[in-house]
Amino acid sequence: MYRPFDLAGQGVVVTGGNGGIGYGMARALLAAGARVAIWGSNVEKTERALASLAQECGDAGRVHAFVGDVGDEAQVERTFGQSVAALGRVDSCFANAGVSSKGTLLTDMTLEEFRRVQRINVEGVFLTFRAAARHMAQHGQGGSLVATASTAAVEGAARNSHYGASKGAVTSMVRALAVELARHGIRVNSILPGWIVTDMTERSVQNPKFADAVLPRIPARRWGEIDDFGGIAVYLASKASAYATGEQFLIDGGYTKF
Repeated sequence: MYRPFDLAGQGVVVTGGNGGIGYGMARALLAAGARVAIWGSNVEKTERALASLAQECGDAGRVHAFVGDVGDEAQVERTFGQSVAALGRVDSCFANAGVSSKGTLLTDMTLEEFRRVQRINVEGVFLTFRAAARHMAQHGQGGSLVATASTAAVEGAARNSHYGASKGAVTSMVRALAVELARHGIRVNSILPGWIVTDMTERSVQNPKFADAVLPRIPARRWGEIDDFGGIAVYLASKASAYATGEQFLIDGGYTKF
């Protein structure tokens, strides 16, 4: 029987899978039958996520967790190696880890603050994708690379040049890699979340003034939830997306269309 969304036997890495959108992705990937390795930088948060995911999926042997800094080359190489050892192989890799930024005018921004955002949001994706692509190309079975970008890559906002620059860089990287890695059977796509309720956005979405200004611009008339990313994660990890590469998938409730 044709099962386009069946991920049984597949190994998947989700960076930043210990919370927020990455956690929502990991839940859905496990539900679809995949073996999943989540990465996080906070030990306690990562351990809690591991316990919760293992309990929910009912098979602790299918979910693993590793602690590391995606902006550190040596740590990425080490953590990816640990993931391969735990999963057997990596068929899909979601470079989801990222940091937000405090609103800062360009004229007030320090180079240190700008680089802090690029280090995780751009260099972290590069390092994660490089490790995964090397593994996939070596094993010759193809695979799927997915980066979490943001609607900030396609819309402008004041006091947000450092974050917008980082996410725009990610979408450009994805398009280039989609062309470069296609000969290895590796698909490369990006997901662009809108306003999603996570720890990163909690202060904004709970601010009545902000909600009054932004919610009317969202045709879906609600904030996004982390579970809104489960379906797209399964799709991009599965054979259902075998001919989709170099694409930007906007998951924003219609925000950028209104």
